Amino acid sequence: MQIGKPGAPVSHISQAYPDRVEVRGRDLSGDLMGRLSFTEYFHLLLTGREPTDDQRFFLDLLLVAIAEHGMMPSNVAARMTLAADPGSLHGAVAAGILGCGPVILGTSEECARLLEKAQADVAAGGAPTAVAGDVARSIRASGGKVPGFGHPLHRPLDPRAERILELADARGVSGPHVLLARCLRDAVAEAWGKPLAMNVSMPIAAVLLDLGFPTATAKAVPILARTAGLLAHLIEEQEHPLGFLLAARAEEAIEYERRPRDG
Repeated sequence: MQIGKPGAPVSHISQAYPDRVEVRGRDLSGDLMGRLSFTEYFHLLLTGREPTDDQRFFLDLLLVAIAEHGMMPSNVAARMTLAADPGSLHGAVAAGILGCGPVILGTSEECARLLEKAQADVAAGGAPTAVAGDVARSIRASGGKVPGFGHPLHRPLDPRAERILELADARGVSGPHVLLARCLRDAVAEAWGKPLAMNVSMPIAAVLLDLGFPTATAKAVPILARTAGLLAHLIEEQEHPLGFLLAARAEEAIEYERRPRDG
């Protein structure tokens, strides 16, 4: 039984032939291999176009910025999975990636959607500061959290976020979405009555949008980047196992409380 309306039966990404592989209309072995870096190739796969110098630079920068952040839940889950099934490297990577949601790694996508909506209001005649203030106050009043703000460790500043913004300014790519991100920082501080650190997710989204990347890229970039970090943890796990130690520490940290039986 078919669910949903199908699209046209066409893909524009790649096709393999007996004598060659074609990717986005280019010969993989005859043209792309040896000429494009992996970052440039990733851009081509995503968009169908080779990147500009700025697109390549910042895509590379953002992949580096978000690839690794210590013993995050995704890395812990992956290590414990590999400890339980040492032959399943791919399964352990998948276990880590499955945690890419709106709290960890997926936050950049939420930031991108927020910035897009805010920019639409600016395009309709709103001033960026006023639009940012409306957004922050509305979220505060509803009891929500503004994606891209606050961090349990990096306070008062997230050094990754500051470096991205610094380089965006230095290379002249800061546009309306970066401006809105900065306006949101001030608006959030006013609405919450205290400064909240802009974490790395917000400038990732803002810079990608200002460089013309599709919105979905704001989640794709962290997923690809963190895959590299996961693989590093898993190779280390094979050489210096920590998975069962992590599991034991988790068990030690949780107190078991017996509930009385009903009745």
